[in-house]
Amino acid sequence: MGGKKSVAYHNRVKLVRTERGMSRKALAEAVDAHPQTIGYIERGEYNLSMDLALRICAALDVSLDALFSMKPFAPLTTEQLVGR
Repeated sequence: MGGKKSVAYHNRVKLVRTERGMSRKALAEAVDAHPQTIGYIERGEYNLSMDLALRICAALDVSLDALFSMKPFAPLTTEQLVGR
């Protein structure tokens, strides 16, 4: 009865990963995960642990709240993407 409820979240993993010129495989190797797991995360099909979320943030050099959110992200402007 009533199994574990999946938490819906939004992420910018693919956006930031590709902006950094990093492949799924390279990110997976950096965080000790399978490349397929990275794909599932990018599509929101994987409920990742806090540990893995923080490793991804460290590998991409972004804060947790810049990469993951419980609410949909507002679209990024060109200035935000280029202004780093």
